[in-house]
Amino acid sequence: MMKKSQEAIGTATGQVGIKKKSRVPGVMITQYVETIPEGQNHPDFTRKPIALTIQEGKFAFFKAIVNGEPKPTVTWSRNNGDVSDPARYQTKYDPVTDEHTFEMVNVSPDQADTYKCFAVNEHGRAVVTVVLNVIEVGFNKNKAKPAAAPVENFSTVLKRKSKVRPKKEAVERKEGEIDPKFWELLLSADKKDYDRICAEFGITDFRWMLKKLNEMKKERKEEQAEFVKSISNLKPIEVAGDGTASLEIDLDLIEPSSRIFLYKDGQMVPYTKELGDKMKHTLNLTGKKYIFSIKDLMPDDAGLYQIDVEGVNVFSTEFKIPPIEFLVKIQEVTATERQDAVFEAVLSNPFSKILWFGKNQPLEMGDKYDIEVSEDKLIHRLVVKDCMVVDKGIYSAWAGIKSCNAWLLVEPDKDAKKGKPAERKTTRAGGSGANLAQIAQQQQEKLVKVREEITEIKAAKVKEAVEAAVTAAAEPPPVEAVPGFTDGRAGGEMLEQGITHSGTSKAVTVETGIKSGLGDIYALRDKQTEFIVNTLTVCDGTWFKDGEQLTAKSRGYRISQDGLCHKLTVLKCGDDDTAMYSFVAGEHSTKGKLTVGDVPVFDPDDLHKFSRPVIIRVGQNAAFKMPYPPQDGLVVRWFKDGVELKDGAGSKIVKESNHSRLLLRDCLRSDTSGITIQLQNPFGAVEAKSNLIVLDRPGPPDGPVELVETTSSLIEIAWKPPTDDGGSAVTNYIIERQQAGQGLWAVQGDVSADKTAYRDRNVAHGKRYNYRIFAQNPQGQSDALETTDSIMAGVLILSGPPGAPTVVSASKTCITLTWTPPENDRGVPIIGYQLEKRKKDTHSWVVLNPLNEPIEALSYAVKDVTEGAEYEFRVAAINESGAGDPSPPSAMVCAKNPNMRPRFKDPEDFIVVRAGNSVRVKVNYEGEPPPEITWLRDNEKISPWVNVVNTEGTSTLVIPSSKRSDSAIYTIIAKNSVGDAMFDVEVRVTDQPKSPGPVAIEQTVQGRVLLSWSPSPDEELDDRLYYVVAEHESGTRVWKNIADRLFSHTYTAVNIQPGREYHFRVFAKNDMGLSDPSDSPTWGVNGDRVPLAPNGCGSMEVNFERPPSILVPLKVHCPPKGYQLYMTCAVRGCPTPSVAWFLNNVCINSDDHYYITNAFGVCSLYILRVGSQDGGEYKIVAENPLGHAQCTTKLVVKE
Repeated sequence: MMKKSQEAIGTATGQVGIKKKSRVPGVMITQYVETIPEGQNHPDFTRKPIALTIQEGKFAFFKAIVNGEPKPTVTWSRNNGDVSDPARYQTKYDPVTDEHTFEMVNVSPDQADTYKCFAVNEHGRAVVTVVLNVIEVGFNKNKAKPAAAPVENFSTVLKRKSKVRPKKEAVERKEGEIDPKFWELLLSADKKDYDRICAEFGITDFRWMLKKLNEMKKERKEEQAEFVKSISNLKPIEVAGDGTASLEIDLDLIEPSSRIFLYKDGQMVPYTKELGDKMKHTLNLTGKKYIFSIKDLMPDDAGLYQIDVEGVNVFSTEFKIPPIEFLVKIQEVTATERQDAVFEAVLSNPFSKILWFGKNQPLEMGDKYDIEVSEDKLIHRLVVKDCMVVDKGIYSAWAGIKSCNAWLLVEPDKDAKKGKPAERKTTRAGGSGANLAQIAQQQQEKLVKVREEITEIKAAKVKEAVEAAVTAAAEPPPVEAVPGFTDGRAGGEMLEQGITHSGTSKAVTVETGIKSGLGDIYALRDKQTEFIVNTLTVCDGTWFKDGEQLTAKSRGYRISQDGLCHKLTVLKCGDDDTAMYSFVAGEHSTKGKLTVGDVPVFDPDDLHKFSRPVIIRVGQNAAFKMPYPPQDGLVVRWFKDGVELKDGAGSKIVKESNHSRLLLRDCLRSDTSGITIQLQNPFGAVEAKSNLIVLDRPGPPDGPVELVETTSSLIEIAWKPPTDDGGSAVTNYIIERQQAGQGLWAVQGDVSADKTAYRDRNVAHGKRYNYRIFAQNPQGQSDALETTDSIMAGVLILSGPPGAPTVVSASKTCITLTWTPPENDRGVPIIGYQLEKRKKDTHSWVVLNPLNEPIEALSYAVKDVTEGAEYEFRVAAINESGAGDPSPPSAMVCAKNPNMRPRFKDPEDFIVVRAGNSVRVKVNYEGEPPPEITWLRDNEKISPWVNVVNTEGTSTLVIPSSKRSDSAIYTIIAKNSVGDAMFDVEVRVTDQPKSPGPVAIEQTVQGRVLLSWSPSPDEELDDRLYYVVAEHESGTRVWKNIADRLFSHTYTAVNIQPGREYHFRVFAKNDMGLSDPSDSPTWGVNGDRVPLAPNGCGSMEVNFERPPSILVPLKVHCPPKGYQLYMTCAVRGCPTPSVAWFLNNVCINSDDHYYITNAFGVCSLYILRVGSQDGGEYKIVAENPLGHAQCTTKLVVKE
């Protein structure tokens, strides 16, 4: 039997231990009481502390947020140790953020443990655990060494096996020793990057490098196999569009709990998985993919980054940040649909490829994007082809860690025809607006100047070192004088080679060295070339060709020396001169290879054929092909207007051994350019040029349209030829015309290309016209050049002033005016009038109708007036030339209603209300001045609890909760200074009547019976109450009404057949409906009936009568205000039940606002436009003599 471990904090006596589930995973909650009082709760974590892996010596902390009522007490503990030492552990609480913090300053490895956080109040306790991992750095001297461990195993305590160490721990490399970073990069690099890495570290012995690398890879795999199953998808560090750099690797770990470390230049980089968004270095894990990211990039972030698993390196990559700035940043571009957009930037230093991003997504060369780089690698362009609205967004360029961004705005094509897609544009939008070539050239000159200065400084330092070495070599060592010894020369001069003393000789030697040696040379056939060697001292030297010594007598060569300079000249280079040449001076030597060859050449016929221009139409493909003789080391490049073309996007380049082909897809007019193919080998380069001409329809004629002449019968206009003829000469111009104010354009004619003017003789005097001109060539018709303003034929002829307006009528909402036409229309027909108004005490006239909406009649009702304000009006006649002179102003008129005796508009004289419901008597009236309203009840003042609500033109009498005693004649009286009016409204407050008394039956004569009953108790209260008699006989089994609107208490039923049973019911009925029935005794028994012989089966009487029931109930509706509503339900019952609708317990069957139908039991209610007053509880009541049924629903009107 297993024992449960005791908890550190248990429940007290009398408490229960109920386990509860937290909303936060990993939180354990124990509730102490069975029932928690309302408004209180047990503790819980809204944010739990998260696991932390940190390097020793750093600052570690956990944070938690708890809730509970009463407020919980928070404490911390650890599994293996005490947390009471304030020097090592501190707990804090921030009342602003409600955060509890547990801090460990200068964390040490012995603090690595599992920690617990407790939140306790009187209702329960919440506990969460969190793990702290501490990464040890180096060898901890305070730990005791294992006694049995030999000294030679000391290296096993070092955590990392990589030889890349931090700078402070790095060991100075010996001369010729290779940087360990070289091997770490090779172990994780692709084979295609081997040449680049070797060139960077100066490694030339590839065979030795590959052999060494294979041995290291085998050894590294054995180390990795202890912790890792497989490694794949190694992605070097790259900069993303959001300004972060990341490296990726797929790791299949043997133990998922294995520790993973990140190093930069051998120095460990701290990180956590959960708090990654708050740290510079983050780790995101998706399945087996590990993504390390660096944000807020700075220049010091460059370096060698490595990923280790438990001390074994699995991936190394170098992050380089070039010293680059943007001299010209990309600018915002506004493009039209189907147009190309261009972003341009200029860098401070050459850069082969920058990164382009669109809406944070990397962009590559393809059908949608073109990425162009200038030959000097300073100018970079991004072309977004065929822009659509979805391409709108922010685009950015990244060079190292420097970036710039700009918006691309795409506007709809206003010239596109409705219902048809817009045509592909041949123009480009955007660009920097600066002379990029000039800026790049200036920057290139600066870079060349800086490089020359650096070269001069280095040369000066070398020269100083050489002169110092020569001076040191030229000074002889001191020699003691030997008495009586001379060599027979005057003055006792010493021997040049040495001095003999005591039988020995000492020679003074000068060290020989080479200042600048030989290099490989590529020379043209039949041309002269030379090798030059500069030595540190004047000395003799020997030349060799492929190991054989060359002398002054060697044929075809010339050997010369000028002080420190030694030359070997090859007089006429031939194939035999291709060899390895060397120069030897003493113990020093240098060598270089001479290769003789020719510059690439083109066949003259092929060159002539290639030089012919390629002419295509817009949207077609252009193909170029150039043969050439096969050569080794031949580099083929294609250029378009000096910009090198790359394979991809709209270009396809094929390079074969004897020819090369270029294909440009879907060419635009802007692709018209010069095409160049360049062949280059070590001996030189040769180029062949051709031209690409893309034919398109011409651009619009150059504007603006000039008005040459206008008369009453002629308009002459002129324009300029288009700037771009589309590659083909313009053949003619087409002219269209539109009369101002109309929408139809009509072709007026065309003129030949040599004429850029047109005379329109079909014009009407005074009318205005718009013109547009199209240029046409064999490829099609251009866009139009339109006139900016309409042109009028002849001079402006305006009409004379009409008569002053006169006021016909005036009210607070409308003033009606009339006027007379002008006496002089000046020969031009009048098409309408323009009316203006001016408010009293103001100076500005306000136009009431625009010129294109003339008033055709001689009168007008002005509704744009303010009640009580005074206005004057004037009118002007409109003809084809515009509005003429205005008329004299009218007399000042006030916008107010004329005095009028009060009167009522369509009032109701009788209203019936169920007792308990509110009574609302609404009466509309009019009168000027506004009348005073008075209500009377039976010619007396109304009671204080009766409310009267008066608004403009409406008065409403409201009785909140009506009683039968509120039935009366209510009179409304409206009175003003002109007169008065009154109207009576009968209000009847009633309720469903009570049933009549017992029914008695008495036969008077054969075939007739007399029914009598006691009156209903409500008869005295309701003078409109009457009775209804229904009959049911055994032959039909259906109730039918045989009498209606009976005001007496007796009724004689006729056609009473002998041998049948009859039943009678009497109902009381008033304006609210029927009462419950009073049933009569059964009348008539057939004593002569012959009973049926029994046949062993029991008989059953079939009765179709049934009380009402709701088959399909009402549904809840939530329509918006102003929408229509259709509410239905299904009802059944026999006899057919009567159906009543109620809103908030008020019957609405007789309300005209609702359209109510009942078709075969399907009851419907329809509201044309729902308003806020229609909201509430709706009820339908179905009732027949056997009972009743009801159903309710709610209607919520959304504003």
